[in-house]
Amino acid sequence: MSQIPAALFTSELFDLFEETFVQVDGHYLDRGTSLFETLDTISAEVASRPIGATCATIAAQVAHVRFYIDHLGQFMAGNDPGKADWGEIWSTISAVTTDEWDASRASLRDSYQNTRTLMTGFTTWEGEDDIGGALSVLVHTAYHLGEIRQALCTVT
Repeated sequence: MSQIPAALFTSELFDLFEETFVQVDGHYLDRGTSLFETLDTISAEVASRPIGATCATIAAQVAHVRFYIDHLGQFMAGNDPGKADWGEIWSTISAVTTDEWDASRASLRDSYQNTRTLMTGFTTWEGEDDIGGALSVLVHTAYHLGEIRQALCTVT
């Protein structure tokens, strides 16, 4: 069985993280549609509008993604963050002020950067949650990026 060189895996993974979070490079998103590029176009007012009668706001989506990244980052760092209350954000985050929205986006950027820095330190990717955690963060974030972009069709 052949193995994938760690440097090749890391290069490809980080390219996809960069595209998903920071700036599109043409792997799978359209120009200007990464998570941070998208969020920079959304006001607190728009982020506070529920997508539907029983649906969350974009502000809740962002808080959820940040929570998920932080939680998985703990596992990837070899810590046990304990049991997560995945429903809390959906039931508590709705409308945000401009300051709260700015802080939420900044917190998400910090969480992304912290997890990216953690992953940069992996040399073998042989930790129990290294590959699975990284791929989970990537796929989960891409899913919510799609949710946010679809929500913009409804709330703007």
